[in-house]
Amino acid sequence: MASPFVEDPVEVGARIVRGALRRARTFRDRQNPLAFHDDHLYERYRFSAKGMTYLCQLLEPYVANATHRSRALTVPQTVCVALRYFATGTFMYSVGDAENISKNTVCLAIRKVVLALTAHVDTFVVFPGHLPTQTIKEGFYEIAGFPRVIEAIDCTHIPIATSLGENEGDFINRRSLHSINVQMTCDHQCLVTSIEAKWPGSVHDSRIFRESALCHRLEQGLFSGLLVGDRRHACQPFLMTPYPDPNTRPQTAFNVALSRTRVKIEMTFGILKARFNCLRGLRVAPDRACQVVTACAVLHNVASIRRERAPPISQQPPDVVDPITLDYPTGRAVRDAITRQFFV
Repeated sequence: MASPFVEDPVEVGARIVRGALRRARTFRDRQNPLAFHDDHLYERYRFSAKGMTYLCQLLEPYVANATHRSRALTVPQTVCVALRYFATGTFMYSVGDAENISKNTVCLAIRKVVLALTAHVDTFVVFPGHLPTQTIKEGFYEIAGFPRVIEAIDCTHIPIATSLGENEGDFINRRSLHSINVQMTCDHQCLVTSIEAKWPGSVHDSRIFRESALCHRLEQGLFSGLLVGDRRHACQPFLMTPYPDPNTRPQTAFNVALSRTRVKIEMTFGILKARFNCLRGLRVAPDRACQVVTACAVLHNVASIRRERAPPISQQPPDVVDPITLDYPTGRAVRDAITRQFFV
């Protein structure tokens, strides 16, 4: 029965229900971009609040402004601007619009963070890894039974779109696109353990490895274990590649096990490019692009070590393999010995 003392009891009840369901307004400090939920932060910056706090503490000595005059960016703001650029790969003026700052300020913030991260590359990108070598070997062996593996190796092309001048031809890769060719190795947990980011896209993978510091250290016998790669590399005593034309069951089994083991480096590239979309196309000079790639590799390891949320991996287009036909005799001997011992 309706109350005779209330003109519209239904409207009063609706107001009571709306008041009970209304959420209290939260006023966040715009100077503190970390005052958001982790889902909000991850979508925009690829790190949780705790992860971004760690990055701010790590990078503060390198990116902090000496003064707060003229509304200078705080350390969290500087880090967030750079992370948004890495995560989205969009134009810098778009990042500035999203963060309510000018394009010039965005460029300066990104540059500071990139240089700060590359200064930490020897801390976070370690060969053969942060774990004991035996643990890494066991981790790779559990994948497909391939013995003595300490790293998987491959190269990936990072497209660039900028004026290249008279050296433009050096950056045209086999897909007729402008790129830089970056060599990386990874362990069984998809952590980047070495990076060689300085070569234009026209340079073959085998040359990058042959002239790398990693190859020279392996030739000196400084590490106990094997790398696994594809046919773009020559088979060497410390680098196993597939049989070019397997004609026996053990050779086929060797190739299958090597391929399943080597897929870790492909997964690493997939996670890296899904986490940092800027690596799908950089609009900066080649030397700056190499530094951005190195900075993203450091961030990837930081995120992996801290167990940040991994992004969904999109299907990578199949790469065009330009095989090496000349293997080292000592490499073939080691490959045959492994085949006889483990795959017969």
